[in-house]
Amino acid sequence: MRNPEELAEDARVTIRRGGAPDTKGRCVVYWMQRAQRAQDNPALNVAIAAANLLGKPVVVFIGLVPFYPNANLRSYSFFVQGLPDIAEGLLHRSVGLVLRRWPEHELERFCQEVHPCLVVGDENPMREPEQWRVAAAHHLRVPFWTVDADVIVPTALLKKEQYAARTIRPRIHALLHDFLTEPGNPKARLPWQQPANLEAHSINDDMLEKFPIDSSVAPVSGFPGGTKAALAALKRFISERLEGYDTKRNHPDVDGTSQISPYLHFGHIGPHTVALAVKNADAPLPDREAFLEQLIVRRELAINFVKYNWHYDRLQSAEPWALRTLKEHHRDEREYLYTEEQLENAETHDPLWNAAQQQMVLSGWMHGYLRMYWAKKILEWTPSPEDAFAIAVRLNDRYELDGRDPNGYTGIAWAMGGKHDRAWGPERPVYGKIRYMSYASTSRKFDSKLYIDRMRMLAGNRGA
Repeated sequence: MRNPEELAEDARVTIRRGGAPDTKGRCVVYWMQRAQRAQDNPALNVAIAAANLLGKPVVVFIGLVPFYPNANLRSYSFFVQGLPDIAEGLLHRSVGLVLRRWPEHELERFCQEVHPCLVVGDENPMREPEQWRVAAAHHLRVPFWTVDADVIVPTALLKKEQYAARTIRPRIHALLHDFLTEPGNPKARLPWQQPANLEAHSINDDMLEKFPIDSSVAPVSGFPGGTKAALAALKRFISERLEGYDTKRNHPDVDGTSQISPYLHFGHIGPHTVALAVKNADAPLPDREAFLEQLIVRRELAINFVKYNWHYDRLQSAEPWALRTLKEHHRDEREYLYTEEQLENAETHDPLWNAAQQQMVLSGWMHGYLRMYWAKKILEWTPSPEDAFAIAVRLNDRYELDGRDPNGYTGIAWAMGGKHDRAWGPERPVYGKIRYMSYASTSRKFDSKLYIDRMRMLAGNRGA
């Protein structure tokens, strides 16, 4: 490759602000947000490749802000726990790191101080981060590229919202050969030398001290943040639970899942790392294929939904047939009605639903199979589908470490609005043609009593 502009032709790269890099600039800036890792990070790799061609150093900029919607002490603590691993990994790659906290968090101000040739960032389909990227492209005075670093197949190649897994699957599989490859971890040829007068916040235990965030949701100990913890979780999954995944993943009583969704959400581990480790694992092929279906096809279907459907966190995102059937049953009598506070406190008549809610509140994670049941019952127990959708989003985003994520919004849209599903019969009160789940039918799939007892024990231990 002769010049950095050729890097921008990569399918992962979106040019937000064009033009040739400023060869008089002092460095290449990588604005790290979604892909919070120094390992197997395509966005970081693009920044390093461009810097090496320009003969410049690379510096990563992280701006810690307190106003991300529905984020709180739990999610911020997990984020902060990952910073030492980022700093250590960047040091090995001769890349600098500057961390700043609100209100000194602005990318534009930092760029005015370091005078970059080029700014590289992460793609993020979520509404607020996308608006930040649009604003950055407007204010920056050098080229600005974003890289789709947290999917296997670049989302832009799918071009529009896909109707279901069956429509996106062949499109993704056709491109896997090109994109499911080792990202590589090249080093910057010219190490970053931080100017003595450049302001930066040190990575230490007081990063969240006096930071104006919601502190009502406590951090959890079962999911320590960071790339090292993510890699350890992946190793445990492959050695202990990947075999049998195809049949056990929908059994919350034995929990055969990977439990790496929080790390994927924060970008502490990338999908390439996970997919290649599983693909090359010594486990039965059906188990590996079942996991890769979830990690690649289903996860990237969710990201596709959020990217191309502006209403992804609202009932308006539902399928037209689902909106019609929900409207037809809008006034159906509900046997049970609960307030959002009662739901949040797990104060319903249903012990399985209460257990799932407690798992989320206390551990920061809920088993995937029960997330479907959890959302459908909120639809059944609230006055309207619109209220149900909004409540589910707020609770999910407030307590789940992997909340505020395409997977969560897609799961709620599937459960309540038929997204990526079809109409089911017979029609039922409240649900209409939306797929139905009951306590009895769900409990027949696994040992629900064992699961409920475990969650009661968890709640009792926390209460003690």
